[in-house]
Amino acid sequence: MKGVILHKAPCLFPYAFLICCLVPFVVQESYADPVGLLQATLPSQIEGWRAEPEDRLFDPETIFEYINGGGELYKAYNMRRCLSRSYTNPDGPTIVLDIFDMGSSGDAFGVFTHEQEGEPLEVGQGGLYRSGWLRFWKGRFFVSIYSEMETAASEKAVRELATAVALLITDQGPKPRVVSRLPVEGLRPRSVRYLPHQTVLNYHFYLADENILNLGPRTDAVLASYQLGQETAYLLLVVYPDAAKAEKALQGFIKHYIPEAESTGLALLENGKWSAARIEGKLLVIVLDSDSRRLAKGLLEKVKKNSFDF
Repeated sequence: MKGVILHKAPCLFPYAFLICCLVPFVVQESYADPVGLLQATLPSQIEGWRAEPEDRLFDPETIFEYINGGGELYKAYNMRRCLSRSYTNPDGPTIVLDIFDMGSSGDAFGVFTHEQEGEPLEVGQGGLYRSGWLRFWKGRFFVSIYSEMETAASEKAVRELATAVALLITDQGPKPRVVSRLPVEGLRPRSVRYLPHQTVLNYHFYLADENILNLGPRTDAVLASYQLGQETAYLLLVVYPDAAKAEKALQGFIKHYIPEAESTGLALLENGKWSAARIEGKLLVIVLDSDSRRLAKGLLEKVKKNSFDF
């Protein structure tokens, strides 16, 4: 999933008047086009690699022309624009820089969490490197840099380019608040997935064909896996606009997924695993594929102790 799998006075008064009129317009355009602002400051060369003359720009519709089969992921996370720039070196492989404006730090973080294998790097607000592919998130941007073939020189160039781009992105952004509700004990950090839609949830943990939890633009959801001793489980948290919608989602989950649930919200599934669900105000808490009843119940209680208002 490369880019996913993660691409310028004779009469002073008239001139003063013109500048006064143009400056607000230029500033407004810069803020309206964060990708364009970055594009103007990107390095033209890095470690012997030079930028190709023309960059490519994509929107939520044309992204499918660039990332065949992967565009849906970026669209699910509300991608605004994508800038793709190629760097070439006659003695080395092409390096491709893709900068995705996701519109918010939450969605940038979400895209980053989709694929978390690789060597951790201190670049941006979280970086990973694997087999010539480096990606990180910072502020509203998700950045992907990959070398078409990995060499020692191209790896150095990829890392240097990532550092340069990260420094150009001056704003940082918070992770979605729902992520902070995850209990720390037993959490597998690289299993955390911020989810905008049922299709993304199903990619990481298949729940149902139908959107039984009513995930969408007005919900915040996070999935993570836990291991305590030899036992494992998944924890899914969803924040809804109000308690009534959370209750409706809870009833939909019980009806379609654990109709045999106890009054405590716990259920033993046909595969021998345990599932559980409860609501805390606007927060729906679901335990999936727990190896034991004790672990499922314990995760519910840990979330309750970690409770705070949204």
